[in-house]
Amino acid sequence: MKIVLDANAVIAAFASRGLCESILELCFHSHEIVLSQELLEEILRNLRQKIKLPGGIVKDIGNLLREHASIVSAIPLAADLCRDPDDVKILGLAIAANADCIVTGDKDLLVLKKFQGVPIMTPRSFANILHGTGD
Repeated sequence: MKIVLDANAVIAAFASRGLCESILELCFHSHEIVLSQELLEEILRNLRQKIKLPGGIVKDIGNLLREHASIVSAIPLAADLCRDPDDVKILGLAIAANADCIVTGDKDLLVLKKFQGVPIMTPRSFANILHGTGD
């Protein structure tokens, strides 16, 4: 599957051990992670500024993500498609990449449930689907 992992899911994967970490690891091995350059930069910036990871570690994470993810340019979409106009880039990325789903903790995206046929789900719901335990 092609999976768009929103910044909050990727940041959570590197900030602590847990669900998002296991999802990221599974996606590295069995699925295709799709990021845009803008999303990658947001992830790395937040790892540095909010999570306070050292620059060298952030650089290594950037290299790891570039190595294991496809970098796709999001298609531009109308800003009013989502409650938060900043989240429209995730929707545009999913459409540009022909993604199978978007995994996020962002309530402004989750409220949509689906966008142009692409399911939008929480990390927990995604993990349940991957493990065959439903939604």
